[in-house]
Amino acid sequence: MVRYKLIELMGEKQRRENRRITLMEIARETGVNRTTISKIADPRGGYTTNTEILEKLCRYFGCKIGDLLEFEGD
Repeated sequence: MVRYKLIELMGEKQRRENRRITLMEIARETGVNRTTISKIADPRGGYTTNTEILEKLCRYFGCKIGDLLEFEGD
C-alpha cells in the first residue's frame, strides 16, 4: 500500500515556519481541491491521485516525491 506523508510534511513546515499550516491553505496555494487534500491527509489511506497533484504538493512543500509517498508492504 502507498501511504501519503502529508501530515508529517505539514508538521515539518509548521515547525520550520513557526506557524500553523491548514489544509485550506495548502489547497489555496496549490490549486488542489480542499476535499482532495483532506483525502490525501487521511491516515487510513486508500486514496489514489494523479501525478499533477503530487507535483503541486511537492512544489508547495519543497520536497521530493519520496518525501510525500511511502510504500508499505502487505
